[in-house]
Amino acid sequence: MKLVTTIPAMRAVQRSGSVGLVPTMGALHEGHAALFRAARTDCDLVVASVFVNAPQFGDGADLAAYPRDLERDEAFAAEHGVDVLFAPSAEEMYPPRFATWVDPAGAAIGLEGEHRPGHFRAVATVCVKLFNLVRPDRAYFGRKDAQQVAVVKQAVRDLDLPLEIVVVPTVRDKDGLALSSRNARLSAAERERALAIPRALETRDPDRARAVLAAAGVEPDYVAVADLDGPTLAIAARVGETRLIDNVEL
Repeated sequence: MKLVTTIPAMRAVQRSGSVGLVPTMGALHEGHAALFRAARTDCDLVVASVFVNAPQFGDGADLAAYPRDLERDEAFAAEHGVDVLFAPSAEEMYPPRFATWVDPAGAAIGLEGEHRPGHFRAVATVCVKLFNLVRPDRAYFGRKDAQQVAVVKQAVRDLDLPLEIVVVPTVRDKDGLALSSRNARLSAAERERALAIPRALETRDPDRARAVLAAAGVEPDYVAVADLDGPTLAIAARVGETRLIDNVEL
């Protein structure tokens, strides 16, 4: 596997056949491995990016606490079939005088868009930059971030970008909790409380889901049904200091 850290080096990567991109913020886990496997099955060249996109964090403490271990991520990506790992610095992606942003409406309105102002502006911008740099035929995203997927699909459609967005089903741990880099922050007691989220989703009903969360002492930011590539029950809740999101298609 080749590690590249600059835009010129990424542009210089030799490619033949189809190219698949898996955008990540690092702290790689089995959810990312599922994306790598899907890309490996479909594509001749698999590129993964590792970039902690600071502008999409509204909370400075959340950004500071986000796990970073490039050496571990490099080993994980190589083990799971990635050909090229693109790990640029913040200065590489947002150089001095950077002033152009992709500001989506539509699917970006409400839910995470309401609770994290500016989040999808930053997500859409970094994804469009990565698509332009890597020039993939397909890009792979997890269904756990259903609203993000809807926003990225919308940007690809509206800006006529020449690639396909492939959505991979949510990967869950044995206890049902959706895999997330943030799960590592949960204490044993907090993780037990967090299991109320997948249990709430199993009800497939917002009122019953709220009751399940309340019984576990979990206060949600929202429990809502939205059209995210089809009717979806979505939940965001904070357990201790950790904010988790999850959803189920209806």
